[in-house]
Amino acid sequence: MTTIALTGGTGFIGRQLMRDLSQRGFKVRVLLRRPTDVPLHCDSALIGDLTRPQNLAAAFADAEAVVHSAGTAHAMSGIPADDYRAINTEGTIALARAAERAGVRRFVFLSSIRAQSGPHAAEILTEALEPRPTDAYGRSKLAAEHGLAQLGMDWVALRPVLVYGPGAKGNMAALAALARSPYPLPLAGLQAKRSLLALDNLATAVAHVLAAPGPLRRPFIVADSDAVSVPQMIAAMRAATGRRPGLVPVPEALIKSALTWSGRREWIDRLCAPLVVSTAALQEVGWTPQVSTRAGLAAFAAAP
Repeated sequence: MTTIALTGGTGFIGRQLMRDLSQRGFKVRVLLRRPTDVPLHCDSALIGDLTRPQNLAAAFADAEAVVHSAGTAHAMSGIPADDYRAINTEGTIALARAAERAGVRRFVFLSSIRAQSGPHAAEILTEALEPRPTDAYGRSKLAAEHGLAQLGMDWVALRPVLVYGPGAKGNMAALAALARSPYPLPLAGLQAKRSLLALDNLATAVAHVLAAPGPLRRPFIVADSDAVSVPQMIAAMRAATGRRPGLVPVPEALIKSALTWSGRREWIDRLCAPLVVSTAALQEVGWTPQVSTRAGLAAFAAAP
């Protein structure tokens, strides 16, 4: 059995990776930040700190690869650039250096589409486009990728778009709450499409790059095969519970005005702006998403 060292095993994505990799026959060793109950589906667990990745010989002993899904998406000290740089950038690079010293073959880094772009994009995003992150979080992920490129070991940075699945929080949880509401929604007129990523599809992408012949040494954008509009998302989730879409056409300009007036300007980009990506590069090395967005959203909505 191939041994994989996994960080972030107690998080939303890490828990799924741990289950999936274990089911695929990998021997999963979880690196935990603090003493806690050892998660299911792991072979062993060790305690460590990403900001001080010292004495990791036991963590990486006999490990073929590292899957680094830990990180921070929210500033804690009130100084976002410092928080993101310390954990997402410096912590990632230090962890990778320790893995390289231990002879690990490949380092798989869970980066983000925000390393490539801001929250929306007018063109279809590919890895060939110059990365243009617009916030401290995205810049910290891109800086980590650049740091990995300076190392001698093989590495992969996966840039997932917005991930959904059981336990999802943030934007997807808010959208699911809208879909579960009993009321008609004035969203039928929204046309902008967005790429999403089912948690199951992300897990298969990680497993694929772990097994792919190397060297890879590059980033890959990860998403479901089809981009969908917000009305299509709502319709898919409501259909899963046997409901009709219940969507009413309202001019987009009125929706934007209402969001601005109500102090929810951040929802304008989430509902009205496009972000569509291409996964051609990852598919060229043999990966194919197994779950369609509509089927994935239906399963997400139907989950308890």
